[in-house]
Amino acid sequence: QVQLVESGGGLVQAGGSLRLSCAASGRTFSNYAMGWFRQVPGKDREVVAAISRYGISTYYTDSVKGRFTISRDNAKNTVFLQMNSLKPEDTALYYCAAQPVSSTLAIVTPRLQYSYWGQGTQVTVSS
Repeated sequence: QVQLVESGGGLVQAGGSLRLSCAASGRTFSNYAMGWFRQVPGKDREVVAAISRYGISTYYTDSVKGRFTISRDNAKNTVFLQMNSLKPEDTALYYCAAQPVSSTLAIVTPRLQYSYWGQGTQVTVSS
């Protein structure tokens, strides 16, 4: 089992930047594919970005391509989401998620395929 704790959310003006962190503990971090999701009230939780065990493969939803960057530091058991050029529509509760996978190239995007979740960190972008 792995425990996940997100941090780095906050209030920022449109065009600004934030860097989210997700610290993992409990198991060998490099065994897990990781993902960042976001959710607004009344809507399903959606994938924002995902990364493979050693960062070889990444995925971004179309709306954040070119603005967000997912990365990980396996030595520090942490995954990051660098968010630039933020827009009001990026306002949401952001979650990180972990799923053990055997392939070093595998990325996981469906929400239901993730077994472990953090508690979320709020990101609010003002116009």
